[in-house]
Amino acid sequence: MIRPAIAAGLALILAACATSTPYGPASGNNPYGFTEQRIETNRYRIVFRGNSSTTRESVETFLLYRAAELTIESGFDYFIVTEQDTEANKRYSSSPDPAFYGRYYYGYGPYCCAFPYYAYGWGWGSHYDYTTREFTRYTAIAFITMHKGEKPAEDPQAFDARSVTENLRSYVVAAPQS
Repeated sequence: MIRPAIAAGLALILAACATSTPYGPASGNNPYGFTEQRIETNRYRIVFRGNSSTTRESVETFLLYRAAELTIESGFDYFIVTEQDTEANKRYSSSPDPAFYGRYYYGYGPYCCAFPYYAYGWGWGSHYDYTTREFTRYTAIAFITMHKGEKPAEDPQAFDARSVTENLRSYVVAAPQS
């Protein structure tokens, strides 16, 4: 009875780890989400950090949405992205290949002779079989200036804040309210 409970608990923990970063502010105990820093009255630095399950596209969309949201909250109509970058932080994790362990426990003990293809007590292939996974966390950074009035049509870096929020709202998954 304890084994199924442990397995269910581990499955819940793994499921929680496999969800992407929801849209919301980063906090002291959760570094993922958006932060902003006011530089001048109409100039901000905005950062959105995603976990390893959050795609680059989502991180960049959330950043753009936050820029539009902040522009409206500050009483402006449009914003211009003056500088923008997306960084990829990659790390690798290696673990022994699950097939290597098998149910024969390396071919030692009571199962030593149960499977004739284990030469010298090792599983399938070399005893150095490892699975390596790549984890990538994206961080998008932008510097914006906010302005009132009509958005300049000739500037491709200018965005109408209300249009951005209307068009991206369906792509933004907010964190559940607690």
